[in-house]
Amino acid sequence: MLTCPRPDLVAVYEAALHNLLDVNTIGGIIRAGGGYPAPWTRDASINAWYAASLLSPDAARDTLLAVTGETLVQQDDQWWDQIIWAVAAWNHVVVTGDEDFLARAYPIAAATMEVLDKERLDGRYGLYRGGAVMQDGISGYPEPPNDPGIESSFVLDYPRAHSIMCLSTNAVYAGAHRALARMAAALGADGRPHLARADATRAAVNRWLWREDAGLYGYFLSEDGRLDPHQEALGLAMAILFGVADERRAALIAANTHREPRGVVNVWPHFDRYGPGRPGRHNAICWPMVMGVWGDAMARSGHANRFHETLDDLIGLFGGDGLSEVYNAITGLPDGGWQQGRQWPSEPDQTWSATTMLGLVHHGLFGIRLTPEGMRFSPMMPAHWRDAALNGLRYRDMTLRITVSGGGTTVRSVRLDGREVDLVPATLTGHHDVRLTLG
Repeated sequence: MLTCPRPDLVAVYEAALHNLLDVNTIGGIIRAGGGYPAPWTRDASINAWYAASLLSPDAARDTLLAVTGETLVQQDDQWWDQIIWAVAAWNHVVVTGDEDFLARAYPIAAATMEVLDKERLDGRYGLYRGGAVMQDGISGYPEPPNDPGIESSFVLDYPRAHSIMCLSTNAVYAGAHRALARMAAALGADGRPHLARADATRAAVNRWLWREDAGLYGYFLSEDGRLDPHQEALGLAMAILFGVADERRAALIAANTHREPRGVVNVWPHFDRYGPGRPGRHNAICWPMVMGVWGDAMARSGHANRFHETLDDLIGLFGGDGLSEVYNAITGLPDGGWQQGRQWPSEPDQTWSATTMLGLVHHGLFGIRLTPEGMRFSPMMPAHWRDAALNGLRYRDMTLRITVSGGGTTVRSVRLDGREVDLVPATLTGHHDVRLTLG
């Protein structure tokens, strides 16, 4: 339960909990949403990573395993984002301490990366080929790779989309290699080859995709080395979250990323075939999941104004409708956007709309930072707030009441059951009281 000075945030938080735990967890598996009865790799990973591994660890584990085979992450037709599973798998281990899952997950993630390194890594640029993490529809791309002579909505039906190298995808690979290194180390194996690949991917992104003139990364590199200058919000966020962007670049990204009236959009600006009255489904339109990951990146990189702006944007979208899949960036109404000559629906009860919203409260406002050793805090409360609390938060074998007194970001003290501490140890059991004082 959340208590804070904003009743509208409390209502959205409770709706997000209901969405994840009651509406979309069916038979112990977390589905992708009201219009998507089954999970797939990208959704399962983001939902576990942002909320489910903490709030519903058994369902998160089973959902992550539901999108794998015996030895590999499922080999579906969206190969470019399969390895995001490794990020979610390591996060699940950090949150839960599940050593049995770790022993099963590492070989699957490592074998999947080996396949992708062999089949999708472009040796000329040191970047991974394929579409953007979020953009599985052709409405998310300019021409080329879009080809007006092809009628399909699926990006891989466009031959030139197979060879582009996107910001979000390569940021995920950098993060996945680091996750593999940490899994390997936790199992007593050598993680250094994974760290070397993470560093190489980071360097390649900064070499080929950074636009110093704009203070932003470009969207994708074409096979012939041309950089598309569009802004990809999820890629910019993931570049920060996975350590691709250094502090200077992160500050430029925070300052220069465009926001439409109702929030940061998937890709900016509009492609020629779309516009404000006819937004592309994966173009200049508000996907709450993308906005949630962006807000998380702003919180973790210390950009409080942009974090609170995004939190307000999401409260505004969800407060009028629930937790839909896509919203119009100008009106704020549910709007699935246009793709291949028709307007698509905005599906109801979208799970990652809920989980990334929950993540903004847990990781952003309350600043929960989980490590294998326990829980630390880096909160980002509004300066004028005086009190906020999370009551009944389950973490491993304990139940916590976390109370924050004061606003801002400076932690003056953390007290666990009255004792001042540096962290809440992961080994505790039972009920405990955590009090943060900000100044």
